[in-house]
Amino acid sequence: MHTDFLISLPFVFLLSIVVGLVLYSVGWKIGAKGAKTDGKVAPYACGEDLPARKLQVDVERFLIYAVYFLVFDILAFILATSFNTPGYFAAVYALIVLMSVVILLPLLGRA
Repeated sequence: MHTDFLISLPFVFLLSIVVGLVLYSVGWKIGAKGAKTDGKVAPYACGEDLPARKLQVDVERFLIYAVYFLVFDILAFILATSFNTPGYFAAVYALIVLMSVVILLPLLGRA
């Protein structure tokens, strides 16, 4: 009865989580802590002092490229798995993808 509990999946999972947390906390307590100096937190590029600059990411442009990637990725998957289907299935799907790309093309120029 007790051996069944000790080898059950939930018990082993919880035991591994507890052991991992204990090891992490012991390492946190005994690990060396460095002092935060100006040199450690300053940006560094080949010895040059660079002014801190916030990186601006154009999320709209990223979203458009992500949508294009998804469209073509799904098209490639459908075409690769459509060997046992009639030939018009892949052609119709490729036409639908082409129409969606034509519809999305003006968005790429706007961003």
